Amino acid sequence: MPADDPAAAVTAHDLEVLSAQLGRTPRGVVGIAARCACGRPLVVRTAPRLENGTPFPTTFYLTHPGAVAAASTLEANGVMKEMTDRLAEDDGLAAAYRRAHEHYLAQRAALGHVEEIDGISAGGMPTRVKCLHVLVGHSLAAGPGVNPLGDEALARVRGVWRPDRCTC
Repeated sequence: MPADDPAAAVTAHDLEVLSAQLGRTPRGVVGIAARCACGRPLVVRTAPRLENGTPFPTTFYLTHPGAVAAASTLEANGVMKEMTDRLAEDDGLAAAYRRAHEHYLAQRAALGHVEEIDGISAGGMPTRVKCLHVLVGHSLAAGPGVNPLGDEALARVRGVWRPDRCTC
């Protein structure tokens, strides 16, 4: 979702929903990067440096409990290792994943430069998969075709959770 998209704006209601979703006060939220079919946040866009000065590389933070649970289930089932292994074997996939990494870095750079995390995206990109929550969040925020492994993770959870069907 483009930063100037009205749906990206964060409202007081969004912050209340995010607090309930996360079980804590949300930090560094600068926009809603993707919304549920009902309008609640799915993914937040987060500042690269939190209010307390901590560098924060996770620009697209998955918040929706159903999506978080679905990504956690994939992780528990060993999908991250399988995906990482495929990156070493499939040059096309590795190139597409590197482009996803570069997209992620560009999206974060638009929010500001933080030296401590320069060149570091999130989720293990560009050489491994270490967090499907990040990859799913990136795919939901950027749309299909930007992060191939995030898109794949979304396809794998479709029978359990879908972004186009409200489960809030």
